[in-house]
Formats: sequence, C-alpha cells, structure tokens
Amino acid sequence: MEITVIRHTPLAIEAGICYGQMDVPLKTNFQDDFTLLKAQLSLDYDWVFTSPQQRCVRLTEFIGLPYQTDHRLMEFNFGTWEGKAWESIQKSEIDPWYADFVRYPTPGGESMQAMFERLSNFLNELRSQAHNNVLIVTHGGIIRFMWCYLLQIPLENTFKVPVGFGEVFRFNLGLSPEEDFIQQKV
Repeated sequence: MEITVIRHTPLAIEAGICYGQMDVPLKTNFQDDFTLLKAQLSLDYDWVFTSPQQRCVRLTEFIGLPYQTDHRLMEFNFGTWEGKAWESIQKSEIDPWYADFVRYPTPGGESMQAMFERLSNFLNELRSQAHNNVLIVTHGGIIRFMWCYLLQIPLENTFKVPVGFGEVFRFNLGLSPEEDFIQQKV
C-alpha cells in the first residue's frame, strides 16, 4: 500500500513554546501553503486519515476528500507543559525527561514510547486493511516515529529525523515489516 504523509503547515506561535496536543492556530497565510501542498498530491486516494487536531483537519478539509480522524495520529502529549515556555519549566521537572525522554512521561502527558506504541498500533492495523493508496495528514512527531517504525531506528534518535512544516513523504507499507520501504521524500 502506498502511503502519502503530510505534516501540517506552519503555526502562529512564538518560538520556544512547548506545544504538542495543544490547539495552535495556523499562520495567517495558511491558504497559500494549503494550495501549494494540494498541487503536490494525486488526489487518487482510497482512504484519508488525519489527526483530529485542527491544524491537520483544516488542511485535510481543504484537500477536499472524505476523511477519517484517528486520535493515534495526534502529536505528543506534553501534559502540564503544554503552552509553557520551555525555559520556564523547572529544571527539577524537565531533567528526568531529558535524561530518558523515551520512557519517562511528561507530567500529565505521555512518554515517547507510549506515543510510538499508539502509532505502531495504527500502522499495524492499517497494514491489515485492503487500501492501495492512503493519505495521512499529521504532525512532525508522528512522522518522525513513522521513520523509526519503518527503518527500525532507535527512539533515542527520533529528534535527528528532520521533518519540516508542510513536507510530504511517500512510502510503501507492506503486508509485513520486511516489505516496507521509503519511496521518496517529496
């Protein structure tokens, strides 16, 4: 099955603010970004999935195809850190997470391992479905974890995978992990 994955477009938020599942508005010129993205797509998808977060749903609705939201495609849950400046988070609170962000959950949030497991569950379920061409609109964290899933990259290296706003990726999801491969970065 061919999978096309899009990261949502740029957001209207100050640099240095912690956000994941917090609803953050898109930049004011988002319609221009949407138009450019839509031009890169075949629009010949037999299924479309999106994160239920508004920054993804708005892009998906602009594309104009029927879609299904799936909470497993949501960005990382930073819990009580959502909306705070990174520099304002107490060192005693953030240091344990920095030391082991894969397994250590954020206060009131989740661990990277938990996020990876929900994405893996989604991809394993998708693998068993009879789709040929699927579009997924989601977030940078989810896309990084897709790379980790497909290439069996250790989660500790997640942040080394570059994923820009509005980037489009294509890969094949086989019937088994041995049949998966990255087609191209668009």
